[in-house]
Amino acid sequence: MNPTERVRLGRTGVSVTRLGLGLAPLGGLFEPVGDEQARQTVERAWELGLRYFDTAPLYGTGLSERRSGTVLAGKPRTEFALSTKVGRLLRGGGADTQDIWAEPTDVTPVFDFSGDGVLSSYDESLIRLGLDRADILHLHDPDDHLDQAVTEALPALARLREQGRIGAVSAGMNQAGMLTDLVRTGLLDAVLLAGRYTLLDQSGGAELLPLCAERGVAVIAAGVFNSGLLADPRPGARYDYLPADPALLDRALAIRAVCDRHGVPLRAAAIQFPAEHPAVTCVLVGARTPAEVEDAVRMAATPIPAALWTDLRAEELLA
Repeated sequence: MNPTERVRLGRTGVSVTRLGLGLAPLGGLFEPVGDEQARQTVERAWELGLRYFDTAPLYGTGLSERRSGTVLAGKPRTEFALSTKVGRLLRGGGADTQDIWAEPTDVTPVFDFSGDGVLSSYDESLIRLGLDRADILHLHDPDDHLDQAVTEALPALARLREQGRIGAVSAGMNQAGMLTDLVRTGLLDAVLLAGRYTLLDQSGGAELLPLCAERGVAVIAAGVFNSGLLADPRPGARYDYLPADPALLDRALAIRAVCDRHGVPLRAAAIQFPAEHPAVTCVLVGARTPAEVEDAVRMAATPIPAALWTDLRAEELLA
């Protein structure tokens, strides 16, 4: 896998690098990051040739957008792709609180998938980022708001695309089922699938990925470490934001043992496995330090023999 290769996002005019930087950690995911460390992390990704960056209002309730924007606003706008998300507005006294953010702000997210809410969210994101546009807009976790997302939010995003204010309409979720339904609307250019096409969970490969390949909808694979378990499988490691249960830990350790036999770091296999699927355009990896960015780029470029995937399937560790 060439992490800095530029590829077109589906049938759109947006191009991304095969490896993108996920900016959730820069919002203080699980532990504080601070402005300077965040700046250095984004700068290091740029120095190493990454040109796709993904953020959201939810990430640190605006911190991720502000911190990444301080760097990206100073870069040539035609040289990188940026995605952010809609579906939550940041307001004082909001109810959608999450205890995974370590650097609290004076606002909290409020779900809003109305047409007006989408437009307000986008405009407010651009102010935080200090940019005049995003290249990709994702509907963010419309799990409990699917009807309004389809009838109001998606048409609003389509209008933004028609007006040239964005280059691609997408949806980002931690499940494959609803993303499959959203692809069938015919309005999506891409999907961001988090944690559902990984070494530990290939549920996205059953229906969603084949449908995307058939329709020319690009798949952005995120959450490839499943919150950390596939980066460093050990007691206390997280799987999908929660402590991993023993059975999952054992499975991750078994996968690592196969990787060790082939001289391949588990992290490299975790990053490159989704990219093997023809529907997957790029892989997003989150980082909170320059060293983590360097590691992600190195792991993405590590040669992996085909025999590794064969052995994982032979030992029933991959579907």
